[in-house]
Amino acid sequence: MTTVTAPQPAAPPAEEEPVPAPERRIALRQIPVEEVGVAAASLVAGASFAWVLYGRILPVSGWQGYLITAYFSFLALYGLSSYLRTDAVQARDRVAGTVVATGIAALLGTVTTVLVYVIQRGWGAIDVDFFTETQEYFGALSGPDVAVGAAHAIVGTLEQVALATLMTVPLGIATAVYLNEVRGRLAHVVRIVVEAMSALPSIIAGLFVYAVLIIGFGQGRSGFAAALALGVMMLPIVTRTTEVVLRLVPGGLREASLALGASELRTLWHVVLPTARSGLATAVILGIARAVGETSPVLLVAGGNARMNWNPFEGEQESLVFFIWRNVKSPSDQLNSLAFGGAVALVAIVLTLFVLTRLLAGRAPGELSRRQKRRIARAAAAK
Repeated sequence: MTTVTAPQPAAPPAEEEPVPAPERRIALRQIPVEEVGVAAASLVAGASFAWVLYGRILPVSGWQGYLITAYFSFLALYGLSSYLRTDAVQARDRVAGTVVATGIAALLGTVTTVLVYVIQRGWGAIDVDFFTETQEYFGALSGPDVAVGAAHAIVGTLEQVALATLMTVPLGIATAVYLNEVRGRLAHVVRIVVEAMSALPSIIAGLFVYAVLIIGFGQGRSGFAAALALGVMMLPIVTRTTEVVLRLVPGGLREASLALGASELRTLWHVVLPTARSGLATAVILGIARAVGETSPVLLVAGGNARMNWNPFEGEQESLVFFIWRNVKSPSDQLNSLAFGGAVALVAIVLTLFVLTRLLAGRAPGELSRRQKRRIARAAAAK
């Protein structure tokens, strides 16, 4: 008997899997060409809208309000155009990037404007006499042949800031080490005191030194008193910045050093502090920049002196901020120019200290020097 097998139904054709669309990569550090055009068009539209709204419809006037209205109108229009062309996420990202970019541009523009104005006003007073002469023989009735300069103020500023730095930097770093590495019982109290000192007005520091040193101990005004007042202002900045830097040092470095048998002190001295070297330099720079520009403590306790005083521990001593304050309010155009020259010297001192500090301690932790790189290259070539 023959068995007939029924034919099996044909299997349905397999459905082809959809090919995923290729991902579109976004270059984070590149600005598309079309975005520049959209931003420019949004800027023009925002300025026009602000002109119509602020100058024609609303009963107000003034260029400050116009700029604010135009800026926010530009952001709103640029965000709307980005949302219509892309999506909400990219639109928010582009608006945030625009806010950051315009903020940086405004900050750089402001700083540049101030520097250009100060240099333009004070460049005429910068000559050889400015760095070698004092104001001892210059008065309101002095003729044009009398030499006048700011040598006494420059010397006073350098001595006062150097004394304040020598007193403050070791104490600030030691306090930060205690707060972050030792973490003793009084760490919480010390941190509160440091934070309170950060908000201390500079005039209070000057009054404190004036009451304790000048009135209490009967010492006269001097550069050392000014250095003490500047040190009070520098200490919280150096301490807080150093503490933040020490927190950024990886804990694995400490654990590896301790596992190799090093003591905590040796680990701190040879591992933690060298790793945080660049941050420590930044802390010192921030403290010096704060001390160089302080005016009210110096006015209270330094006294000011038109003569050269090389001894900061005895007698009144001039500083650049005192020099600027004294001469900028003078009716003499020559003294006004001299005051702006002192401002130029002050900026130059801060910039020089910053460059020197970055050159001495600016190499990143673990980064090889050029000499070490050349030695390694020679050893590799010899093999």
